[in-house]
Amino acid sequence: MPRWKVFFSQYLRWSSTVTQALALCVITFCVVLPLCCHRLLYSYFFIKSMYLDSMSEDALQESFKQGQDALHFWQSSSTGLSLRFSDITQHPELLVTVVTARRSEGRDFHYLLQVMRQLSVLLGDCGKRRCAEVLVCDVEGGPQEHQDAKLLESYFTVIRHSPEEQQNREQVNIFEREKRDYVFCLRKGWELVRPKNMVILEDDALPRQDFFTVIKDLLSRRFALQTLYIKLYHPERLQRYWNPEPYRILEWVGLGLVGATALLLTFPYWNPCSFSFTLSASRLLFFTLYFMAVAELLGRHYLLEARRLSPQLYAVSPATECCTPAMLFPGNASLRVAEYLDSSFCVKGNAKDMVLYQIARTIPGESSHSVEPNLITHIGAYSSVRPNPSRPKLL
Repeated sequence: MPRWKVFFSQYLRWSSTVTQALALCVITFCVVLPLCCHRLLYSYFFIKSMYLDSMSEDALQESFKQGQDALHFWQSSSTGLSLRFSDITQHPELLVTVVTARRSEGRDFHYLLQVMRQLSVLLGDCGKRRCAEVLVCDVEGGPQEHQDAKLLESYFTVIRHSPEEQQNREQVNIFEREKRDYVFCLRKGWELVRPKNMVILEDDALPRQDFFTVIKDLLSRRFALQTLYIKLYHPERLQRYWNPEPYRILEWVGLGLVGATALLLTFPYWNPCSFSFTLSASRLLFFTLYFMAVAELLGRHYLLEARRLSPQLYAVSPATECCTPAMLFPGNASLRVAEYLDSSFCVKGNAKDMVLYQIARTIPGESSHSVEPNLITHIGAYSSVRPNPSRPKLL
C-alpha cells in the first residue's frame, strides 16, 4: 500500500485525535466564529467593509438623539424644581469634577448635557445621602460662551478660569493648554470642597449604571491607599490580549488552561461528538492554545463584560498609557498629580496621559492602576481639542 494511503488511513480516520482536532479547528475558526462575530465591532472577524460605515452612522444618530433629549431635559422647567446639586457640602466622600470646553464641531450632540443628565440620574438613585458631590469645570477660553455649561449653572456649581489665567493659557500649544486646564480643575475642586477622593471626568465620558457602586468598592480595597490614580476607562480596541501588558498574557494563558482542563475533565461524562480526547500533556496544550485563540479572535472586550455581574469581579491591574476620560484619585492624590503635571511641559506625543504614565513608573513610591471593564462609555465622536473628520467612525 502506498505511504500516503497508510498515512491517511492511520491519521485521518475519525477515531484519530489528529483528525478530530483538525475538524474542531476548521469548524470553530472557519465557520462558527466568522458567523457569530462578523458584526462584533471589536472582534477580529468584524467585516469593516460591510458594517463599519452603517454602524458608525447609527451611533452618530443615536448620540445626536440622546443629546437633543438631554437638551430638552435641562431646559424643562420641571427639571429645575426637582434637581439642585449646587448646594455642595464640604469634605464629601467623593467629588466628581466634569471638565468641559465648547466644541466647534458636534455642538448639537450636547455631550456635556448627556453626561450631566446621567450623573443626575445616578445621584438620584443613591437615596437620601448622595454618592458624591458634582462640579462642572468650564475651561472654555474663546470669545464665545459655552452655552451648555451656561445652561447647567442653575443646577450645578460651575467653575471657570479668571481673566488672567485665560490670557496665560492662550500662549501655549494645545496639549500644554489641555494639561493646564486639567490641573486647574484638580486644584479648584480640592480648594472648594476638600473631598476625601476625587474623580475627574471629561465631558464626553458617560458613566455607566454601576459607576458609583464600583468606585465605592474600589476605594474599599487595600491597593487604593497606595495608588496615585485609577483609570476608569481604556479604549475597547486596545483591550486585546495581544498587547504589551504582561498581566494580560498571564490572564490569557490562565483562561486557556482553565478552559482546557474543564473540557478534558468533562469528556468522560458528556461527549456528544464521540471525541477520543483524554487528559494528557499534549492534549492539555492543544486545548489551551485552542481556547486562547478563541478568546483573542472573539474579542477580550466581550469577555470582560461578564465581570459586570458584581463590583467585586471588576479586575484591577497596572495602568496602561492611553487616555484620561475618567480618572479616580484616592485621598489627596489629586494634589500630588497637580504638582507632577505642573513640573512637565506637554507637546504632541507627550500629552498629559503619557506624562502621568511615566510619572507613576519612574517616581519611587508611586503606582497607578486601571479597572476593567470600563466604568464609562466614551461618547465623544467629535473632539474639542483635535481635528475631526466630517463623519467620525467607530474605529
